[in-house]
Parts: sequence; C-alpha cells; structure tokens
Amino acid sequence: MKLGILINPIAGLGGPAALKGSDGVDVQVQARARGATERAGQRMGDALTACTGVRSRLEFVTWGGRMGGALLQQLGLPHAVLGQPEVPSGAADTVEAARQMVAARAELILFAGGDGTARDLLDGIADSIPVLGVPAGVKMHSGVFAVTPADAGAVVTRLANGDLVGIGQGEVRDVDEAALRTGIVGSRYYGELRVPVLGGFLQHTKAGGREVESLALVEIVEEVVARLERASAQRTTTIVFGPGSSVQAIGVRLGYSLSLLGFDVYRAGTCIAADADAKALSQLIDSDTILIMSFARDQGILFGRGNQQLNPAALQRVPRTHLWVVATRSKLASLEGRPLRMDTGDPECDASWAGLIEIITGFDDACLHRVEGP
Repeated sequence: MKLGILINPIAGLGGPAALKGSDGVDVQVQARARGATERAGQRMGDALTACTGVRSRLEFVTWGGRMGGALLQQLGLPHAVLGQPEVPSGAADTVEAARQMVAARAELILFAGGDGTARDLLDGIADSIPVLGVPAGVKMHSGVFAVTPADAGAVVTRLANGDLVGIGQGEVRDVDEAALRTGIVGSRYYGELRVPVLGGFLQHTKAGGREVESLALVEIVEEVVARLERASAQRTTTIVFGPGSSVQAIGVRLGYSLSLLGFDVYRAGTCIAADADAKALSQLIDSDTILIMSFARDQGILFGRGNQQLNPAALQRVPRTHLWVVATRSKLASLEGRPLRMDTGDPECDASWAGLIEIITGFDDACLHRVEGP
C-alpha cells in the first residue's frame, strides 16, 4: 500500500500560546516567542507507531524536511521524497506535495494538521484519492480527522490487512481566525474530501448482528441507480454492465434485459450491444464509459476470469473512477482479507489497476478494498 505522508509543521503552533490558530507568519513568530513548539511531527510519529505491525506492507512517499522526510528518516522507514518545501513552508507546499503524491499513485494521504491543512488538500487534489487527518491543529471543525493519532494508525492497519474499511465524504470546514480572536465563532463549509471510515454493517441491513445480503443487494441496486441518475446530464454516456447476478439485479431495477454471463452496453436507456464480444466492446468503450462489475465469491478475480470479453486494451481506456464494483460486505468478507486479483494476461494492465478501489456495498455506503496486480 503506497501511503503519502504529509505534515504541516506549524499546525497547532498557536494553540498553547492562546492565539486561537496558527495562520500567518506574524502569529507563528509570536507563538514561538511565547514558548510554543511544533507538535505535528510528533503526532504523525504517534500515528505511524500505531501501525508498526504492518509497516512492511507500506510504501511511503512524502515531502522533504519537516513536512515528512525528516520524520520518516528518524523512524528508519524507507521512503521517496517527491520534493522540498520552501523556507518557511506554507499552503502552496501542501498543495504541491499533495498533487505530487497523487501523481506518484499514492493510495491514501495521511496528513498531520488542522482545518487549514484540510482546506489546502481540498484545493490541491479535491476528492481524487482518500485522505485521513492526524489531528494536530488548533481548529478542528472538519470531518476528515481521526479522533486520535492512534485511531489514524488503526485505520491504516486495517487497510493494510485487507479488512473492511468504509469510504465516505468528510466535510472541510474552517473558521476565520481573526474573527475568532474577537470572540466571533462560526465555521464555514468549503467542500468535501474522501475519507476512510471504520465501522461495521449498516444498522438497516442487519439482523441479529449479521448482514442480510438480500437487503444489502437492494441498497446496492438503489445506490447504482442513484449514481446513474446523477450522471444522466451526459445522455451520451456509455454504460457497460458486466456479468453476474448482482449486476443483473441492477438491470432488473432499470428495466433492462442483461446477460447473466456476458457484457451488455446501454446508452441513453437503449441497448446498443447485447452479450457483446471483445471486438464490440473495444469499439464502444471510451474514456467516458462507466463500467459496472462484480466478482465471483471466494475466488476474488476482478478481471480475467469469466469476463475475458473485456480485453486489456479496452479496459485501459476506462478511468479508475468510472469502474463501479458492487458487492455486499459479506461477499467481501468471504475473501478473508485477500485482495482482488487481476489476471488479464497483460502484466502492464494488471499492474496499472493495483491499489485501493471503491466497492459499492449499500446505499450511500462503500468500502475500500485492495486490487493486486500480477
């Protein structure tokens, strides 16, 4: 698992100095004059200590110096430094560091900071990959932070172990520090970031503490239908439905006649290819295509078994965010922590899909799960 480590070294600096925040060089100078010291690096160190047991499964990318590189070197963790911060570092460094981590194919950015850092991440990468905050700031109004550094480490551990970890949207909020210092308190909403969340089954799909798969499948179907409706502004979008009973249930809900063991292609509610072969799929799939798939229980092969009609060349044209994989949590649990596998016969294609992907597991509910290449 490739993990981006990003530290805002001045986060929380103004808290002990009673300055209600740390934004601005003048505030930072004043905080240091009052004896305040940096603590964000220590907080990140606590988070990484909490996931010591899975460090061998983690690959680290980071920004130089106090923004991550110095800590990882101190902890003896091999890492790649993607760039160096300005002196002193600022918001532009956080934005650029996050963008470079996305370019380096980090699967999760673990950051130590506060609401201002979360805003910088929102500006830099929006919701392109999940992030998780290690709480280190003065203002902590955003919903993207673990409760404690140890909790952040627990999430990373669960992800590295292949356990069930949900994926949701966390609000990014911040307050006006200048107004706060005059006694005016009020947070402003800036947007949302994708965040991993720990949790069990949803209450409304449970009976006796276990997931009811038939109810979960109904929720999965409704979630996919809702997503398709949100995408309906682009009426020319090509929707490819893969094989399997879970995907077929989506077709029933939409009034489509889907092949149980084949691929069916729809556009604007009309079938343009039924039980399509490799040649037809290659001609119809483009960079706007939405591909809806599932996988065989226990086996866990995502591509290359029972869906060979979708050849590597066509699959490579589908953006990662346009692959919608559906499965109940019970189905994921049947993998017993194993990753989904790629077996297309093209090592380059298989490797390109390795990493964390989102699995739709219910209505407004999803999990992160690992895909492993060759």
